[in-house]
Parts: sequence; structure tokens; C-alpha cells
Amino acid sequence: MSRQVNELNWLITDFADRVPDVAHAIVVSSDGLPLASSAGFPTDRADQLAAIASGLSSLTQGASRVFEGGAVAQTVVEMERGLMLIMAISDGSCLAVLAAAESDLGLVAYEMTLLVERAGRALTPTARTSGIH
Repeated sequence: MSRQVNELNWLITDFADRVPDVAHAIVVSSDGLPLASSAGFPTDRADQLAAIASGLSSLTQGASRVFEGGAVAQTVVEMERGLMLIMAISDGSCLAVLAAAESDLGLVAYEMTLLVERAGRALTPTARTSGIH
């Protein structure tokens, strides 16, 4: 695993450990592949979340283009037992976060914004091709 991928994994794990009610986080490439994920997130589940996040990100960006809404800041899926938040990083990659239903949405989104800035700097072409597998 490259140094950049290790750095991304550390950033993602630190985020998931530090932000209240966040269960897991993952960085997803533009083609739906997991690049980095929080510690303890099973690989098969990371693959599933990566595919879902990539698809939702693409759909919301398409809707924004159709309705001339500008850049998509974030996508929030509110489920009965949890939240899924997706935020663009760069070059089509994104950050996806799973959080508890009772989490502070504003705090999670704020911390995601800070993480996206850090992850964007760490997301080099080498990291994009290395992934977590």
C-alpha cells in the first residue's frame, strides 16, 4: 500500500473515531472503487458503499445539471436507522459517511468539509490507482 493510501486510511479512521455517532467513512474513486476506508469496515461492505455512493453522487450531479442547480455540496440520505452523507472531493472522487440517525447532521457535515480539504491534498494519482484492495 502506498504512503498516500496509508495517509488517507489514517485520515478516514481518525474522522470516524473522532466525530460522534459516525460509524464508518470511505473515500470513493470516480469509477466507484474504494480508495480508503475507516478501520474495521469490512472490505465487502466498503465495496458496496463505494458503488452506492458513486451512483448517488452521479445521480445528484446529473440532477443539478438538468435543473441548473450548480455544484452539489452534499447528498444526505436519511434512513430510519441512520444517515448516509456524500460529499465530493476532487476529480469525481467522493467521501461517503455512515452515521447514526440521532447524529448532529451539522457537525458531521462540518467535519466532512474539513476532511474533504485534507483528503483532497492527499489524493494523488498514485493513491487513486492503489486503492484499499
